[in-house]
Amino acid sequence: MKSLRYLLLLTVLFCGFQRTTAQVYRFKTRSLSVMDKNDKGAWNKWSEFKKAEIVITLDGKKDRFIVNSKELQLYKIDSYLEKVSTENDDTMGFNCTDNDGAKCVILIVTRKKEANRMQFYINYNDLKMVYNIYNTK
Repeated sequence: MKSLRYLLLLTVLFCGFQRTTAQVYRFKTRSLSVMDKNDKGAWNKWSEFKKAEIVITLDGKKDRFIVNSKELQLYKIDSYLEKVSTENDDTMGFNCTDNDGAKCVILIVTRKKEANRMQFYINYNDLKMVYNIYNTK
């Protein structure tokens, strides 16, 4: 229920109604899986999830994500995408640029039929990462 409340608050924030009073949200990660393309350009399978306990920050004031991994990852939010709701998922998307200037899409997905499990995707043209996340207080 608490994560649903945060999701609703984030939705209002992303719609631009509270843009000037944007807040900072922190998520903790539990695990990470990656997928890349093979030599022929086809996607390989997702790797097994590996333990990854880091903090991901959504800074609405500065329009950026900070992934506090061993090597700090900074993603500037270029645009906020429409929220997409289906029977199974709620997805919030962001067009971003990383600290090396590469474009990517970040998605925060809530799996409705999986006790509202949340995932954080970072999608490049040739690499995808997914973290299992949860809200912090």
